[in-house]
Amino acid sequence: MKRRAVKNSRRLIRANLALAKKLWPGQICKSHLKALENLTLSYGISLGSGDLQLLENRWYVTHSGLLSLAERKGCSGIRVEPIRSFCDPLSNRWVFRAIVFKKSGLKGFAGFGDADPSNVSPIVRGAEMRVAETRAVNRALRKAYGIGICSVEELGYVSSPTERVHGKGIDSSHSNGNGSATGQLRLRDKLCLLIRKYELDPTLVKRYAADFCGTEALRDASRDLVETFISTLAEEAAKDRAALVCKLMRYNPLAEVKL
Repeated sequence: MKRRAVKNSRRLIRANLALAKKLWPGQICKSHLKALENLTLSYGISLGSGDLQLLENRWYVTHSGLLSLAERKGCSGIRVEPIRSFCDPLSNRWVFRAIVFKKSGLKGFAGFGDADPSNVSPIVRGAEMRVAETRAVNRALRKAYGIGICSVEELGYVSSPTERVHGKGIDSSHSNGNGSATGQLRLRDKLCLLIRKYELDPTLVKRYAADFCGTEALRDASRDLVETFISTLAEEAAKDRAALVCKLMRYNPLAEVKL
């Protein structure tokens, strides 16, 4: 049994490393691969199942990845409840506490999560209660199983990209006739969610988008073209993600060299 477990672990490591190189060819480096190998050994992480995301050169665990880990470890239950004294439904502010029980009869591990319109993406406005619940569960699970890396759902800048408009994000002065920067942010949110959901390489997606829209950069494209591209990307990803990844690889200048 032990030999089989070791063999399965090695197989998963090889699969994760190979997939990471395909998903993030322009970002992945030796330190990322080493960290991925350690995470795979410690927690049975699977990139193919969407357990991890590489964002701005750091690994982040996902909600689904944490739930899968809890199931593999035999988690006996999760109790979640709102902290009513800190909740304000009228302003869509919610605070939850989650308690994870690793084994029946043992003391649980608590985690807290909050959400309000200021720290969630515009695309999920109105769902602050569910976001807060997810964040609480994530923190409790990370405590219970000793996960030292943050979860994607806990990231403030991912949930609230408006804070990055004047940084490396979208230039708010570049409206392209679309009316306002708010409209651009909503499109950017949709695109970011698709990239995270299907684990696509952001750089290759941008190159594909520029080619699709017939512009040198995505920000130069009209709103209608960008909306069409996002719809097309969503359809292609949902229909055949593997085929989409192969298409994106054509926009990787290193791919031609390797051939």
